[in-house]
Amino acid sequence: MTIRVMLVDDQVLLRTGFRMVLAAQPDMEVVAEAGDGVEALQVLRSTPVDVVLMDVRMPKLDGVETTRRICSEPEPPKVLILTTFDLDEYAFSGLKAGASGFMLKDVPPGELLAAIRSVHSGDAVVAPSTTRRLLDRFAPMLPSGGKEPQHKELERLTDREREVMVLVAQGLSNGEIAARLVLSEATVKTHVGRILTKLGLRDRVQVVVLAYETGLVRAGGHG
Repeated sequence: MTIRVMLVDDQVLLRTGFRMVLAAQPDMEVVAEAGDGVEALQVLRSTPVDVVLMDVRMPKLDGVETTRRICSEPEPPKVLILTTFDLDEYAFSGLKAGASGFMLKDVPPGELLAAIRSVHSGDAVVAPSTTRRLLDRFAPMLPSGGKEPQHKELERLTDREREVMVLVAQGLSNGEIAARLVLSEATVKTHVGRILTKLGLRDRVQVVVLAYETGLVRAGGHG
């Protein structure tokens, strides 16, 4: 199956570079491009896309708001936020808006391709350690309002599911969680699935964000 990719960035040179990398892959095709969020939303109305590579800083409509609008649609494409180290706060906002993860703009081509494939298959795309660093840095900026309802949501989890959620939020893979808790990887996968269902979350990225927002995991990565 060919993964249909859309590039959204106001830098033509950057789009060209990404397009060349993706065009060399037998399982990927760049089916659309846009220079800003408004154009991206217009193109998506008529072009089927699987994964959107989304810049954050763009004219007319930034990547975060564009992501929010895309992800509010029924059956939206997956969105990968593109960011730089000094714009990490935008990446966090992008995750909150519904993006499946984020990548640094200077990511090695191999990692970018692996991320696109992971997102397309429904897996978490963001390197857990990168997610953790991002959230540790911006945990103090998380909104303090509305914590009680979120804590009540967590009461739906069993003790074991809560334990698994903490480890997911700390950036551990299913295999690492299985080794830590002496469980099979299939059992961990089942627990993660139940966590997503009970809390109404889409993917592991949202698990991480909620764990930080509710204080289940604090800056520094400790539960």
